[in-house]
Parts: sequence; C-alpha cells; structure tokens
Amino acid sequence: MSQDDDHESYGGTGQTRTRYPERPGDVYGGARRTPRSSSRSLVTVVGVIVLLIAAIAFANRGDDTSDSTATGTGSEPRSSSTAPSGTKPVKSTSGAIPTGYAHDAQGAQSAAANYAVALGAADMFNKTQRDAILQTVIAPERLAGFRSTLDSAYTPAFNKTVGLNDDGSAPAGSTFVSRTSPIGTKVTASAQNSVTVEVWCSGLLGMAGENSTNPVTNSWFTITMQLEWVSGDWKVATQSQKEGPTPVPGDDQASSADEMAKAVDEYGGFTYAR
Repeated sequence: MSQDDDHESYGGTGQTRTRYPERPGDVYGGARRTPRSSSRSLVTVVGVIVLLIAAIAFANRGDDTSDSTATGTGSEPRSSSTAPSGTKPVKSTSGAIPTGYAHDAQGAQSAAANYAVALGAADMFNKTQRDAILQTVIAPERLAGFRSTLDSAYTPAFNKTVGLNDDGSAPAGSTFVSRTSPIGTKVTASAQNSVTVEVWCSGLLGMAGENSTNPVTNSWFTITMQLEWVSGDWKVATQSQKEGPTPVPGDDQASSADEMAKAVDEYGGFTYAR
C-alpha cells in the first residue's frame, strides 16, 4: 500500500488523516458507524438522553425581568461573532474550573461556556465531585435546588444505564467519557447583573472498553443559562437544554476502544473565552 493510499487530504488544508485497518471483534469496529437496528439499544440510548436532559434542565424560577439589550439578536451573522476579543477570559480558577469573569456580556459568555464544560463532565456522575462543581458554578441561593434535582437524577440505576458502577466509577478496563465542547455563545437578554446566554455544544458520551455495550457517541445541543452577578463573579441561576443545531454526519471512520480511551486520557480541555 502506498503512502497516498494510507492518507487522504483533509479539508484542502494540506493536513492529512490516517485511515486505520478494520479491527474485527472490536466494539468500535474500525468500520464506519451504522445505525443500530436493535430496539433494545435504541430504547437505552433514548432513555439516557432523556435522563441527561432531565438532570441538567431546570425551569426558570426567578424574575424574568432582564431587558433585551443584547446586540446581534435576530441579525445576520457578522465577522465579529466568531472573532477573538483579545480580552483575558478569567482572572483565577477554582480547582479545574475557571472563575473570575469580567462584569459584562463578554464575561458572561466566557462563564457560560466554561460552566457548560464543567456541568457536562464525567465528574458529575460522582456525588462528591458533583457537589464541588455545583459549589463553584451555581448561585448560592439556587445551590440547594440544583443539588436536590441532580441527586434525584444521578442515581445508581442511572449510572448502570450508561455502564458505570453504582458510585459513578467506570468498570475495570474501561474508560467513561462524558465531555462537552462549546462551539459558540450568544447573548439573548442582558441587564446590569443578569445575562442570559445560549451555548451551542457538541458532546461525547459513552464507555470506551472492549466489552462496552455503550460505545462513545456524539451529540449536538444548545444550553441556555441565566447568569447572575454574585459576589464579584457570574454564577448560574437557571439552566435548560434543547437538541441541535445538528450538522450532517461526516464520513469519518470510528476509532477503536483503545484509541478513544487513550485520547480521553491524553487530550486535556480548554479555557473557553468570548
């Protein structure tokens, strides 16, 4: 096989990507993904999606008095919508979660993007780690409600649905993947101390392991957060989630379980900024 057979050009950029041979017997295959015909698998996947949405979707319980002063709402896309601001996104961190945002709409967007990552992480499946995340990102007066709702959602039964042990840990020899990657942010309402931000995201969820019945899959969704300015920083007051916008699936070859687990272990996350 020639070098040209092993590699193909990628997006006209001069970069290449490697096509690996198929791996018989691997749950990830090495072949392109095809829709699963098993009704049991479909029910399981739908159940997981519903439970995840229920776990992080919260009804707006505060006064919706924010005025619609956000710029760009309903207008055509502009080059500035994806241009970097050049402003440092945060001044400090709380553990692995960035904190210390600017008291403006740009700071609120940076906060929403980073908080979406934290609330979509694998650590949310562990009670102790989840409480630490909520303590950092949730407005103090809303904290008890968030904890109660999520404790009711992240149960041992739910953990089993995604292939985890009762305590949220992964079985021996497997790597659990739950990652959220923001694609972009948009302010939909803004007041002095309250900003509503939509975060368009791509997510990974599943178990990387040769015996896994829930291989890692990709999803697209939009998270809406109402943020409040509390004690010198933006904190989440309410949050909801909806599906999409979702692009047409590409012709990429699915990676093996080992490749996926290695990628999760070796590739760290980013601090997102607007």
